[in-house]
Amino acid sequence: MFSKILIANRGEIAIRIIRACRDLGIRTVAVYSEADKDSLHVRFADEAICIGRAQSNASYLNIPSIISTAEIADVEAIHPGYGFLAENPHFAEICQSCQVTFIGPTPENIRLMGDKMAARMNMQKIGIPIVPGSTEAVKSKEDALKLAKKTGYPVIIKAAAGGGGKGMRICHNDIRLVSSLMTAQAEAEANFGNANVYIEKYIEKPKHIEIQILADKYGHIIHLGERDCSIQRRHQKLLEESPSVAVNNKLRKRLGDLAVKAAKSINYVGAGTIEFLMDSHNNFYFMEMNTRIQVEHGVTEMVTGIDLIKEQIRVAAGERLRFQQDDVGINGAAIECRINAEDPDNGFLPSPGIIENLVLPGGPNVRVDTHIYQGYRIPTHYDSLIAKVIAHAQTREEAIKVMLRALSEMQIEPIKTTIPFHINLMNNPLFKNGEISTHFIQETLKEEVPETQSE
Repeated sequence: MFSKILIANRGEIAIRIIRACRDLGIRTVAVYSEADKDSLHVRFADEAICIGRAQSNASYLNIPSIISTAEIADVEAIHPGYGFLAENPHFAEICQSCQVTFIGPTPENIRLMGDKMAARMNMQKIGIPIVPGSTEAVKSKEDALKLAKKTGYPVIIKAAAGGGGKGMRICHNDIRLVSSLMTAQAEAEANFGNANVYIEKYIEKPKHIEIQILADKYGHIIHLGERDCSIQRRHQKLLEESPSVAVNNKLRKRLGDLAVKAAKSINYVGAGTIEFLMDSHNNFYFMEMNTRIQVEHGVTEMVTGIDLIKEQIRVAAGERLRFQQDDVGINGAAIECRINAEDPDNGFLPSPGIIENLVLPGGPNVRVDTHIYQGYRIPTHYDSLIAKVIAHAQTREEAIKVMLRALSEMQIEPIKTTIPFHINLMNNPLFKNGEISTHFIQETLKEEVPETQSE
């Protein structure tokens, strides 16, 4: 086992990793930007080193600075968390070359699954359903029109190296497709340094179902059931739950077996997530693979009792998985609400500032992952996520009640947050009945959603 790990991240995930390391008897090194000098992860780590200015590209995305810090601190491994450098194959390669273990999959895994076209082709080869569309880059309007005619409208243009909705357009006709192609290519080039785009059939009102997997270095891979991430605003996840009301035991086994098959096909190592879209007829299609720990990993931990961060670290250190597939059970239901510093009554505009009054919820079956405290200044430079509230109970109905209790206790003042939004969501009859899709928020709030956003 490692004796010292550097955490190349910030916020709640950095604290989550520090706590797992402390349980395992591992010393931790926090890195931080000038804007985060008063953050809790800086206080909680055994050591903390400033790596640059507030801007991400000068700090948390600054590979030379992070590697230099790792060498100075004499760490054996780096945990990237999620976001920032977590899915950067170049960073993983540099860690290898410097004899520092990257707590994640191999650079080859990251590179292959980070190229969405290559990932689609690989899944198709091994018999996993993919959304109908191209498996190669679409270069010309003629190619785009030919493909759209074959799949039928609506279609969606996606950046091959994309994420976060960049380089994406939904098209309902030839005119829209032709006008959107060059724009999507330019946006993909600007954001990812790769102008390649591909086209898929656009599945309307799907459910977003993802399967959590764990794999060790000896070819042993298991899945830990599914998470339903269908509640999204502009295709950014707001709420996740496990299990999904749309997945029965038979379908769970089928999806889980396919996820394990996908991971085995690329000799995957570590924690990862295979994501599927499921249509109204329960047909499901591979969408992408996330080669990192997910924001929403906590709901899986609550229903399985397996600490995913600790298992990530153990696997990276060369240990064998301690679980067989038959050891994994789903106990009850868990729901996670992402609490963002945003004003839901004003178009979800960011709400940075100083927290003057803070009350975090507690009691049975409530977990709060957060990095905030009374007096903490929420910076403007990073993601608006400030807390994750997770409720666990024996049934989904009971979990909703526990979540309502937790949200009613929570106070973060005078910051505007998404707490009122989640309370309204918990009380929504359609949500309570599990009648949800990725369009639920758009339809419920009657909110116009720009077509440049993605799952």
